[in-house]
Amino acid sequence: MIMTGNPFADRDIISTLDFTKEEIEYLLDVAINMEDIAKNGSTLLSNKILGSIFLEPSTRTRLSFDAAMKHLGGQVIGFADWDKSSIKKGETLYDTFKVVESFADILVIRSEWEGTAKYAAEILDIPVINAGSGAQEHPTQSFLDLMTIKQERGSLDGITIGICGDLTYGRTVHSLLPLLINYDVNLKLISPPELKVRLEDKTILESRNVQFEEAESLDEVLPELDVLYMTRMQRERFRSEEEFLTVKNYYVLTRSLLTKGKIDLLVMHPLPRINEIEPDVDALPQAVYFKQPKYGLLLRIALLGLIFDVF
Repeated sequence: MIMTGNPFADRDIISTLDFTKEEIEYLLDVAINMEDIAKNGSTLLSNKILGSIFLEPSTRTRLSFDAAMKHLGGQVIGFADWDKSSIKKGETLYDTFKVVESFADILVIRSEWEGTAKYAAEILDIPVINAGSGAQEHPTQSFLDLMTIKQERGSLDGITIGICGDLTYGRTVHSLLPLLINYDVNLKLISPPELKVRLEDKTILESRNVQFEEAESLDEVLPELDVLYMTRMQRERFRSEEEFLTVKNYYVLTRSLLTKGKIDLLVMHPLPRINEIEPDVDALPQAVYFKQPKYGLLLRIALLGLIFDVF
């Protein structure tokens, strides 16, 4: 299928399930050509304002969207602190979103509540980007993860990918798996028994006959992997501190353990890293998790430009 026109123009970005392989590839192809804008800036969106509402902590995603908008010449307004918004006074999300719509041309939102971004998209007439919705999805993170694999390995097909850690609550997992069904990949889903991948994720994989295997031992499957995608245990989503502590140190990637892997293995992580990758792994050529944010900037520049249809 050949793409005709820009499939992202004026579009909400809520779930990776909403996109075809052709659309995904279109985005990745545009993103890799954003180096010049990332380096030199532009005025393509000089008359546009991005509304940024982060009701949950964020470093990379929030700063990346801010930087992307500013590289395109646009402006950013918003807040990342409940106490500095009228939500603190009891204002409803509906009222908050409708007010922001009066000031901004696009909204980027993160919330601890699943479905918040989808709700905003339903009630607003400006495009909405989901920057993390509870334990549900984080689509732009998964787009940049896909971009990282493609650029660092040259292809997304014919590889074995291990996704390790909290596969129940990790929202990057729920966004990445629907993207990977578009490619010829073999998946190893590595987790403690109590944090296995959700049933709905398995159903998505099975619907496209994607080869996957659930495992508990990282040591055993590591030699088979071309990509290892580590994730943190989502402390804030556990029902109790005691429950979290039982799995806190379940997986810790060390230099010694990596000797069991392929020499060209890619080690990825959506960050923040807590204790699941030891710091001395950072200097190894396999570690690309600090390259991911750089790809993320290019991806988000491309996405904003496509939504506003300036490319």
